[in-house]
Amino acid sequence: MHGFGVPSFTAEKLDYSSAVALVGYSLIVAILRTLNVRDEAARVMVAAPLIAFVTTHILYLNFYELDYGLNMKVCVVMGVTQLLLWAIWAGVTSHPARYKVWTVVFGGGLALLLEIYDFPPIWGYVDAHAVWHATTVPLTYLWWSFIKEDAVSRTAKLMTRSKDKTEPKKAQ
Repeated sequence: MHGFGVPSFTAEKLDYSSAVALVGYSLIVAILRTLNVRDEAARVMVAAPLIAFVTTHILYLNFYELDYGLNMKVCVVMGVTQLLLWAIWAGVTSHPARYKVWTVVFGGGLALLLEIYDFPPIWGYVDAHAVWHATTVPLTYLWWSFIKEDAVSRTAKLMTRSKDKTEPKKAQ
């Protein structure tokens, strides 16, 4: 396990809990962004049940049974759902950075296969989990560059709309 000086069981609980929390939060963001949910009440109606589910799942893992198989299934379902949402969004949008989304979706799908279909260490050093970790570095960089471009693009559109609403009409 990853924790130095942390008991293995505690480190596993932290690992599983943080993984499902991250994937759950990312699913909420994917739903809100890809479906362009703007109404605050609708955002709460999307987020609240997912937060409740993820919280209940984390409590189950930590206080009832630390079930790796169940946690993997939950994370895979939420992860695949995100990939599908982003793939559909990238297919229908004219966003200037949609190619980055396609790359992350494709690479994320391949990385997910490394998590699901584990293989033993090659030459005693590199196993599927190590390769998965290695793939997350460039995918994360690409994903954050998309997020930055998306934020700039959305902000520019909102500023343009705001400016159009506040500027007085010119007499003709």
